[in-house]
Amino acid sequence: MTTQDDDKPALYGRKVLSFVRRSGRLDDRLQRAWDRYADRYLLDAAAGEGSLNVRDDVRFDADFVRNAWGNDNPLIVEIGTGQGENIVAAAAARPDVNFLALEVYDPGVAHTLLLAGKQDLGNIRIAQVNAPELFAHADAGVVGEVWTFFPDPWPKMKHHKRRIVQPELAASVRHALADGGVWRIATDIEDYALHVHEVMDGIAGFENAGGLTVSLPTGHVGKGNAELAADMPHADFAESERFGGRVLTNFEKKGLAAGRTIHDFTYRAV
Repeated sequence: MTTQDDDKPALYGRKVLSFVRRSGRLDDRLQRAWDRYADRYLLDAAAGEGSLNVRDDVRFDADFVRNAWGNDNPLIVEIGTGQGENIVAAAAARPDVNFLALEVYDPGVAHTLLLAGKQDLGNIRIAQVNAPELFAHADAGVVGEVWTFFPDPWPKMKHHKRRIVQPELAASVRHALADGGVWRIATDIEDYALHVHEVMDGIAGFENAGGLTVSLPTGHVGKGNAELAADMPHADFAESERFGGRVLTNFEKKGLAAGRTIHDFTYRAV
């Protein structure tokens, strides 16, 4: 397992990952889905068995898309697809668009395989690799949209460096996006919303296309201290209406039931 020692600096000889690799056994249903559908939907992009690194010879370009999907349709990539409910629903609704699900956890990959296979979808593929590495292998303009919905918030202050939305990934996403393409992000964690604004607002190559004004605290809080944010200075930020192409998953329902506000972002490549 590749993890970062919490007591060492962020660059202590290892990559800082936005996840911790956990391998759990698949139940019988998910194992059957994996055995039945992996050859059809799971892309061969990893460096080896059990690895989440991208092979050195992988080039995420137009030929990659053509070989994987058999067409030149626009491509939408979702980073962190969880159980796959959102991307599979989107693929079913938009057969003229190609969809790539990026997920690192075996059960999530298997459940996405199950959902896609049951509907016999032909326009979705799955890659079980570290998303920033795949985008680092991308050609300019190969992707039409990128989605990152409800990423792991890493709530402890010392873990904020693990959050997936970072300047380095933003630069890689911008390179991969066609001009006018968008990176859609959503979170139900107020502190993560501030983090997104700090990384993305004003970053080279993107414009915040949001039309809503949202007030957020201007300081960060860690796990267990969220209530302190209410007494911090606040400022106005631009965010977006809820993205209509995102289905209401069980995860989002739980956030709403807990009284959390959903923050949607649209950053357009310029």
